[in-house]
Parts: sequence; C-alpha cells; structure tokens
Amino acid sequence: MFKDRIDAGRRLADALASRHLQDPVVYALPRGGVPVGAEIARRFKCPLSVILVRKIGVPYQPELAMGAIVDGPEQAIIRNEDIIHECGITDAEFDKIAQLQWAEIERRRKLYFAHAPPIPATGKTALLIDDGLATGATARAAVKALRLMRPASIGLAIPVATPETLRLLEREVDWVLCLEVADYFPGVGSFYRNFVQVTDDTVVELLEEFAQRGQGNA
Repeated sequence: MFKDRIDAGRRLADALASRHLQDPVVYALPRGGVPVGAEIARRFKCPLSVILVRKIGVPYQPELAMGAIVDGPEQAIIRNEDIIHECGITDAEFDKIAQLQWAEIERRRKLYFAHAPPIPATGKTALLIDDGLATGATARAAVKALRLMRPASIGLAIPVATPETLRLLEREVDWVLCLEVADYFPGVGSFYRNFVQVTDDTVVELLEEFAQRGQGNA
C-alpha cells in the first residue's frame, strides 16, 4: 500500500538508484503518472516530460481498456482484441470512442506543451512512468511512440501491475521495474491510501517547474 503518488515515486527512485542510468529522461503518463515521475526526475536531476496517451474504454465499463491511442512522431492506436471480442464491440463503437479521445489528446497537447515543449528521447535512457498498470494498453501505446524517438533504451518503472501485464510489457521494453505484482487487481487506486485525481493544473505546474530547471542549467 502506497501513501500517495509522491510516496510511490520516491520508492521507485530508491529502487532505481542501483541502476546505472545513462542520460535519463522521465516520460510520465498523464495525469496520474506525472507526480510519480516528478519524484524520480528530482532524484536523478533529469528532465521530465509526458507521453500523451488516452485509454479507449469499453462503453459500459470505461475503466476497462479495449485499446489506447498515443500522440507523438506518428500517432498510433493499440487495440486489445481479446477485450474487444469478449465485450462484443463493433468497429464503429471503437472508432467513435477513439475520436473522442483524440480530441482530448489535442486539448492536452495545447495545454501541457504551451510552456514546456516535448523533450526528444534520441540517444537517451527513456524512463516510462505511471502510477500503476491494469491492462497495460496505455503503456504499450506509449512504448510505441517512444521507439519512434530512437532512445538508447526504454525502461518501464511502475509501483504496481498485474503479472499478465508485466509479462506482456517485458517483451516490448528493455527492462521493467515493478514494486508490487498483484494477482488481485480491483484497480490502481486500491493500492493507494490517497488516490485523489491529478488535475491539469498540477501537471502543468510540474512540467513548467522542470522546464525552468532545464533553462537554468543551460
């Protein structure tokens, strides 16, 4: 059980300390992953950015991901065919929800990157961070976007995930660090004492904080 996302980020930073990270950049999944990633970026004195990903939820169960979309050098869609089939989702239903999420990505791009432009990953150690993973659809989409940026390596660091999700993602990144592997997974929030919603204002404040640090070090 984590106290909150800050506690989770600090524990992940402790666990990452033994790794020799070459030129790392933290890429957090907004919004919940950003406070987690900020603690890691503070510890390693490295840049913080975000990967704009949106879950495509089942219409009658939005928390269940039937796919995800991701912004980046090339926009991409990840489909979870097993869930799509099990829930009887048509292509038209999938596309309708995907279009709504594209609109949200566009809104966030304008807001988040207004004063803190995206940070290129070329030749860097890309650290992908979230506050927890259930199906892993959003993380898989983010990995796809990161690969197009040509980083030296991609590491996934997360507080909690299911074993099935970890096995899936271990095949797609260079290494995975997960503090808690949970067979019973009612939701990410169940592993936190304080799991209040992260606001856009918090994300913007953290991104601007690290952007200003980078300018000061230039």
